[in-house]
Amino acid sequence: MNAHPPQRRPGLFGRPILTTTIIVAALAGAGLGGMALANRDDDTPAPVWNAAPSAGARTAEPAGSSAPKQDTESGDTITFSATGDIIMGSAPDKLPANDGQGFFDSVREGLKSDLVMGNLEQPITTDTGTSKCGSPPRANCFAFRSPPAYAEHLKQAGFELLNTANNHSNDFGPQGYANTVKALEGAGLKHTGAAGEIAIAEVKGVKVAVVGFSPYAGANNLNDLDAAKAIIGAAKGRADLVVVQVHMGAEGSGKGHVKAGSELFFGENRGDPKKFTRAVIDAGADVVVGHGPHVLRGMEFYKGKLIAYSLGNFAGGGKTLSRTGVLGYGGILHVTITKDGSFVGGRFLSTQLNSVGKPLRDDQNEQGLARVRELSAADFGDTAAAIGTDGSIAPPA
Repeated sequence: MNAHPPQRRPGLFGRPILTTTIIVAALAGAGLGGMALANRDDDTPAPVWNAAPSAGARTAEPAGSSAPKQDTESGDTITFSATGDIIMGSAPDKLPANDGQGFFDSVREGLKSDLVMGNLEQPITTDTGTSKCGSPPRANCFAFRSPPAYAEHLKQAGFELLNTANNHSNDFGPQGYANTVKALEGAGLKHTGAAGEIAIAEVKGVKVAVVGFSPYAGANNLNDLDAAKAIIGAAKGRADLVVVQVHMGAEGSGKGHVKAGSELFFGENRGDPKKFTRAVIDAGADVVVGHGPHVLRGMEFYKGKLIAYSLGNFAGGGKTLSRTGVLGYGGILHVTITKDGSFVGGRFLSTQLNSVGKPLRDDQNEQGLARVRELSAADFGDTAAAIGTDGSIAPPA
């Protein structure tokens, strides 16, 4: 394998942007009585709302101020940016130089937007003494963690909301995941990914709900389409726009193409990307942002909504991710959208991993852009996104 091998039982546990946090015990408590998460085959909790405060809720105000914002048209239009997989390093002996200071400097400008999101594919925690790889570590098992202080590197880069629905969030057990949440919130960063969790950010007067999915225990299950549609419907009832973050698809250098049917990898059902994305858009999602295969995939439109099937590897500090060939390509997706969910425009900025896994802006060669253009045209035909050589994204003619 060119990317790190999959983990057998990873899972996870249970400006201005207005970012108060609320935990609601049940759907009825959120004013959504009568709505059920249909056909759930697990015991995951009811939705967790990261939204405006209400009576009886636990609230927490994030500290710190937001990163500088990209100017966008006034009114009901906002622009968000998103990345693929982020691993800043692997403590104790595979951390970036200068303890991570300046790790994101090359890509900071490219990330700027009204709301900056990424897929955090590691815990941010001290050693909890509970690694999924055991002690001493089993062969071909990978458990990543960065120190809690590294949450500040994410904030300094401009990130504001991180997805944790992936196969490494629980690398150091439930305490490691709890420590990650504490570190993110301590840095003023929002998060989404736990089962039933919906993060809501208010950006320029527009409420944006972000919901994370993966095939792993403790997250919203991308293979349970009835439950997925129910939570998207609930999110749509609380926000103007709904963005889906989804960790799906088999991984490796040969997995760039999107095909019909479920994708299996080392015995895991990593979802049916086409069926899932259509289901959540039918339920009310406005944009779908994918990651997981460790390579870029193409983009298409469905019912006027953009689907980016995989944004590839964004950061692999400490040489934690393979940088060989297409595995070293990533990108930053920008999407401009109106308050009513209409797509206005987009742009793809190429990135690549350097020799130690640090993300660099590839504005000279734009290799990632060339790859996404090629895959989009090859895989989707009439529904493929029209992607220009300048990175602009538009619906098909």
